[in-house]
Amino acid sequence: MDIDAGNRLVAAIEPLARATARPGVLAGLGGFGALFDLEAAGYRDPVLVAGTDGVGTKLMVAIAAGRHDTVGIDLVAMCVNDLVVQGAEPLFFLDYFATGKLEVEAGRAIVAGIAQGCEQAGCALIGGETAEMPGLYAEGDYDLAGFAVGAVERERILTGAAVAPGDVVLGLASSGLHSNGFSLLRRVAADLGLDYSAPAPFAPEATLGEALLTPTRIYVKACLAALETGAVRALAHITGGGLVENLPRVLPEGAAAAIDGCAWPVPAVFSWLARDGGVPAGEMIRTFNCGIGMAVVAEATRAAEVEQALAGAGEQVHRIGRIEARADAGPQVVFEPGGPSWPA
Repeated sequence: MDIDAGNRLVAAIEPLARATARPGVLAGLGGFGALFDLEAAGYRDPVLVAGTDGVGTKLMVAIAAGRHDTVGIDLVAMCVNDLVVQGAEPLFFLDYFATGKLEVEAGRAIVAGIAQGCEQAGCALIGGETAEMPGLYAEGDYDLAGFAVGAVERERILTGAAVAPGDVVLGLASSGLHSNGFSLLRRVAADLGLDYSAPAPFAPEATLGEALLTPTRIYVKACLAALETGAVRALAHITGGGLVENLPRVLPEGAAAAIDGCAWPVPAVFSWLARDGGVPAGEMIRTFNCGIGMAVVAEATRAAEVEQALAGAGEQVHRIGRIEARADAGPQVVFEPGGPSWPA
C-alpha cells in the first residue's frame, strides 16, 4: 500500500467524518476501534440492529463515467434503509474501500458521498478501512462495502406481525434505479451501443452516466417520523426483487398485498428499459423498484396521518394498494389490473 497516499486520504476525510458526529459517539477515526455509548444516545432498553451491503455493479458505471461523488450515498442508503424497516434509528456507519491503486481525489470524493449519506440518515461515520490491493483490482477499479448499526427500543421493534386485511399500502417514490439491476442495465446499454458520456435517451439534459448515477434515496428520517404516529404496521425497502419479492418479507402468512400498478408515475428510466431495452414487464417488476423505493403498510383509519408525516419529511407518497386475506398458496403480492403498463 502507498502509505503516503493513505495518510493523505485519512487527512482529507477526517473533517468529513467529524461533520457526521452525533450524540453517543465517544471516539471516531484514528483508533483501532470506534466507541459508541447507547445511553448517551438516549436509549433505555435498546435492541441493536445491524446490516451490511454494497453498491453492486453500479460502481462500474461510476468508474466508466469518472464520477465518484454519489456512490457513497448509495452505499449508506442500501444499509440504513434496511435498518429503519425494523423500526431502528441508524446510529453509526463504517465503510470498506478496496482498490488496485489508491487515488486520493477519487477516494476523497467517495468518502465525501458516504459522509453526505450519513448526514441524510442522521448517523455518524465513525470508522472504516482502505485497502490497496494491486493484482486483485486493476488500477482505477475499486469496490465498496458498508456496515451500519442502529437501535430500537425493545417494545417498538417493527416485525410486520400486526399487518391485517384492510390496511393501506403507501409507496414512497424512488429517485430512479437506486443500486439494483445494473448488470442488466449495463447489458442493455452495451447492446444499444450507448456511451456513458452521451446524452441519456430518457433524460437528454444529462449524460447517461450522470442520469444513471442518481443516488439511492435515503428514507430514514421520513420513516422515523411516520413511526412516531404509531399507525405504521410494516415497512419494506424495495431493492432487487422489486415489490413482488420485498413486500412479502414483512407480511404475515395469511396476508397479501393487492397493488394498483397504475397508482404512481413510472420514472422515465424504467419506461426506456422496457421500450428500447426490450425488458419484459415481468422481469421489470421482479428486477427493479419501478418507481417505489419504500413501501409503508399503515392502519387504514390513520393512513392519512401517516401520509402527512411522510410528506412533511419531504417524500412523494402514493396510495398504491391494500392488504387482503391471502388465498391458500396464493401469491402475497398481486398487481391490479394485471400490473403496470409497460412501456409507460
